[in-house]
Amino acid sequence: MTLEEVINEHKQILNPTDIAIWHFILNNRDQVRHISIHDLAKKCCVSSTTIVRFAQKLGFDGFSDLKSLLKREKLVDKVSSQDILLSLENFYSKTWTNLMKRNYDNASRLVHEANRVFAFASGYVQNNVVRELKRLFFYDNVFLYDIGGRDEFYSILKTANKDDLFIFVSLSGESHHVTEFSLQLQLKGIPLISITTLHDNTLASRSTENLYIFSEEFQVNSPEQIPFRSMFTYFLLVEIWYVNYRIYVKNHDDVQSQEKF
Repeated sequence: MTLEEVINEHKQILNPTDIAIWHFILNNRDQVRHISIHDLAKKCCVSSTTIVRFAQKLGFDGFSDLKSLLKREKLVDKVSSQDILLSLENFYSKTWTNLMKRNYDNASRLVHEANRVFAFASGYVQNNVVRELKRLFFYDNVFLYDIGGRDEFYSILKTANKDDLFIFVSLSGESHHVTEFSLQLQLKGIPLISITTLHDNTLASRSTENLYIFSEEFQVNSPEQIPFRSMFTYFLLVEIWYVNYRIYVKNHDDVQSQEKF
């Protein structure tokens, strides 16, 4: 688990001082890996005790454990145009390994137990991801209903309850609609699965379950041209999740059958 994932899981209990500490760590990651707790406290204008409490809110024993996680993280290097194909291959390989190691049981359980499943996409590529989700889960008689926009969302929200499930697909997790809609779902206690890039974002912090993708930019030719951003990992994620969903359902049904006897 990366520090971004930890932050998203605990963001609701962080106060403004905690958020300020997090922003410093986010913007000075390499420095914080080797900094002392006293120096970090000075740079954040807080006490060392405040740093310890911040780490403990995130589930660590102390600041040293937080630093250990930072040191274990493998950051993706900036890609050189000279070895673009090799870099792309490495990116796909690392992404595949990471996605295969994840546990999808909670997300699968939410889909399996839901009375209705609604999906909202915040962009063009995300719309295609939702279409792929609909196609895959259709094979298991799970029907995803598209949310076309704000008016349609609030119309659905009138009858939505805790037995329903919403899936939001977003790149940043910060677009106006996903932050607005996710807040309404959170207030009503309605389950929400978010699919976003792996970073600290509002949508992920308000979701019941987070599924993260990696998105990397590749400078194919000259620096003056717009970089190519790989979005393939969205589709890789949903395929891996779907296969895990089918395994989850089979195991769940087997357990149910055994309990009857």
